[in-house]
Amino acid sequence: MDLNDFVKNFAEQFDDTDPELINANTKFHNLEEWSSLTAMSVIALVKASYGKTITGAELRSCVTVKDVFDLISSK
Repeated sequence: MDLNDFVKNFAEQFDDTDPELINANTKFHNLEEWSSLTAMSVIALVKASYGKTITGAELRSCVTVKDVFDLISSK
């Protein structure tokens, strides 16, 4: 799994946020568009694209996009 590819896939979960604004260090909870629905999309992305399962609590504990990447990589 590549960090740059993951950031791109993560950014695609947002409809109204410019993907250029999202990078590995983005504090995604601070994005205006972040919501529980976006969180569910990220959880589904992780399952479908990477074959890993993360919980809402695990996702909430992450601060940056790289934290999510690291979480998935550790599973």
